[in-house]
Formats: sequence, C-alpha cells, structure tokens
Amino acid sequence: MVLSVGDRFGASEAVVDGSLRITFTDLVHRIRCAAGAFAEIGVNTGDRVAIWAPNSHAWMVAAFGLMTAGGVLVPVNTRYRAEEAADIITRSGAKAVLIEKGFLGLDYAAPSDVPVIDLKSDFLASGSPLERAVDGSDVADIVYTSGTTGRPKGVMMTHRQTLRLYTEWCNLADLRQGDRYLIVNPFFHTFGWKAGCIAAMIRGATVLPVPVFDIGRVVELIERENVTMLPGPPTLYHSLLEVPDKSRLSSLRAAVTGSADIPVELIRRVRSELPFRSIMTGYGLTEGGTVTASRPGDSFEDIATTVGQACDGMELHVADDGELLVRGYNVMKGYLDDSVATDEAIDPDGWLHTGDLATIDGDGRVRIVGRKKDMFIVGGFNAYPAEIEGFLLEHPAVAQAAVIGVPDDRLGQVGKAFVVPKDAADTGIAEADLEAELITWSRQRMAGFKVPRSMVFLPALPLNATGKVMKDQLQ
Repeated sequence: MVLSVGDRFGASEAVVDGSLRITFTDLVHRIRCAAGAFAEIGVNTGDRVAIWAPNSHAWMVAAFGLMTAGGVLVPVNTRYRAEEAADIITRSGAKAVLIEKGFLGLDYAAPSDVPVIDLKSDFLASGSPLERAVDGSDVADIVYTSGTTGRPKGVMMTHRQTLRLYTEWCNLADLRQGDRYLIVNPFFHTFGWKAGCIAAMIRGATVLPVPVFDIGRVVELIERENVTMLPGPPTLYHSLLEVPDKSRLSSLRAAVTGSADIPVELIRRVRSELPFRSIMTGYGLTEGGTVTASRPGDSFEDIATTVGQACDGMELHVADDGELLVRGYNVMKGYLDDSVATDEAIDPDGWLHTGDLATIDGDGRVRIVGRKKDMFIVGGFNAYPAEIEGFLLEHPAVAQAAVIGVPDDRLGQVGKAFVVPKDAADTGIAEADLEAELITWSRQRMAGFKVPRSMVFLPALPLNATGKVMKDQLQ
C-alpha cells in the first residue's frame, strides 16, 4: 500500500515537516532506501526494531522503511524514562532502536547490547533501495499498552487487520485525498500511527507532524498550511475553544476525538463554536483498534452521547457485569510472549474483554459508562466516574474534571472530584466558594450516591501522552 503512493498521488505533498516538503514520489524513494539501510545492518523478515522518537517525517520513513524490509515496528512512548523504555526494548527483542537525540532534554539510550541510531543522522538515506515480500497475516507492529493500570503489554497486529480497519476509518472520519492532516496524536500510539500516518497513505492526505503539542504552534500551522483534518483527544478541542481569533481556524473541516471520556458539553461547543463540518466520535483500544464510530449523518444527540456503532465485521456484546466484549477480525493476535495475559483478555469463544463498561441501545449505538476498574460502589450502588464527570462538565465554572472512588467508613467508597476551574473573572465564582457550589449543584442533578463528597482544584489534570487522565496519580 505504501509503495503505491508514488503512482497514486505523485507530485502531491506527502509530508510537510518544518521547511521540508516531501512529495509522495520522493517519500517512496526514501522508504525504499531506508529498507535497504535496515537490511544492511542485519534486519531480516520478522525482526523487530523500536522507534523511540517524536512525530517527524523521519519517524514515518523509518517505520515504513522497516516494514518494507519485512521488519516489525515497536513504537516506544516518548515520555518514558530510560528504565521504562529499556524494559519494552528488551522484552520486545528489538535488534535496534531509533531515537532523536536531545528531544525533551532526555537521554534516549537503549540497553547496552542494542544498537542506537539517531534519526537525524544519514542512516535512513544510506541504503540501496530494497523491498521484501510481506504477507497480510504477518505481524506488522507491536504497540505497547499505555500502562496506566499495570505493566505495558505488547499488542501484536497484522498488516491485513490494519489495512482493512483503517480503510474503513478513512470513510467514517471523512478523510479525503488532498486533505491537510495535522497529526498531534503521538506516532507511538495507535491514534497517531494507524489513524494518522497509515490512514494518510491510504487516502493520499498530506501529513503535518507535530512533535510536542503547543496550541500557539498548532494554530500557526492550521492558518499557514490550510489544515483541514485535526483529530485529537478532548484536551485538544478544549484548547482550540480558547483561541481568541477563531478566523485563524477557518480551514478546519473534519474532527475526530477519542482516547478519553468525551464530555457532552465539549461536543456541543465544538459543533457550535468551531468551523468543523464533521465530527466523528469513536471508541477503540490498542488490542482491537477502532471498534465503534459515529456515522456521517448521525444526529447531534447521537454524536454527543454515544461512541457510535460497531465497525464492519465486528460483533459486540455486553456481559452480565456490564463489560463490553468485542469479537472479529480486528482482535489482536495476542500479547507478545505473554500467553497468560492473552488468555485473560481473549476468552475461548474469541471475545476480547475490553475492561470498559458499556450499554448498547436498540440501534446498536454504544455508550461507554466507565472503566471496570474505575467503577466504585457507594453503599451498594455502582457509581461510574465518566457519568459523574459528564454532569460536572456541564457547570459553567468547570473546564475539566476527573472523579475517583476513595474509602469511606460508612459507605465503603465515595466520590472525590479533581476539577480544573475556569477563570473566576469569567465565571464570577471564587475558588473558595466553588466546592460548595458544585456539590449543591450536583445534588440537584444526580442521585445522592453519585455526588462527590470532596473536591480538589488543580491547574491541570495529570495526562499521559495520549490525553488520558492518569487516575493512578490522582489516587
């Protein structure tokens, strides 16, 4: 698929990275040379190579070049410290690690027995053009889970799974040939790699990689490069809503959000205050890719309150305890070298246990009500943080909110809310008065057992690099 983009899209821009502009024809040449470079250092079919670097044209050339050489990609989270990255590099059996020296001031070093290659060197251009045959059933990449609930596990996915799913994603997300796609989602994550780089190659869209999210830089790129496509986590859209001169965003057409619980009020504001003409919401996980998505033509209410319907070829089922189960071609081959965890995740009937709690309505639309591990029980009643957070976000003084369960002598557990307040000058409510105001307001809108008993006000919530709130830190 990637090697055909030169024939399909030719002299159109494939990547714009700073002052560098690469056509699709040029991109194919760079990829084939990178494949030769990997072969020349001994990377054979099925060998794994890690990339521990920020979003860039070089990341894309390295990843696609590695696959063209028959290798398996292992993306590593750029926010990891050396010990965390070394654990993944070692467990994946990577034959080499590609890094960008100096990024975020970190020492990007690998275990002593693994060669380290700087993406800013001439390595990728040093090989003789090469391509090796790859089968659709071969493992294409091993993406490690985010590790917010335990040790990261390596998810094995094949080429055929990826191409089928993200071809459909392009249709659902309204990604078009010639789109200008600003990718703020990290390439080490499925949202940036598969719904980003790979989707752009499927469709013929121009990739504008963003290594570190900075709203000023993002707005500058949107305006200068006429960006049309801008997926991202809810935090991205919160930032765009605060841009004073929204005329600078006028080129934006398509939004896609996920990676975190999506507040209803946020979708309402994105729809009414920003220029996007299509908004897709969806649900996915590393072990199964994009599982559900809203559809073009869905009503505002459907987009705002559900994560859409199952993608083609996938079955959904809600277990007796409320957990969402998924079965279909998209389910991972398994966790690398971890048959115990694989058997825990995928039952004998082929159902992937997602760990998320959900309901499915008569039209097949899915509503995610929380994480199975996040749910807490207040005096015998199940409380779901995502639902409570949604109520809190409707208050005009609340910018962001996260809720956890904490021990209580009488009720077993009660809710505790962490709130990022809006500026008191804009809301007229002093922070000293806000806790009482929010608790009173909550009691008028939700059952008593759901109402948070205490609140902590923060300038920002702790987020991982994919925009998920790290609730283990709040605990």
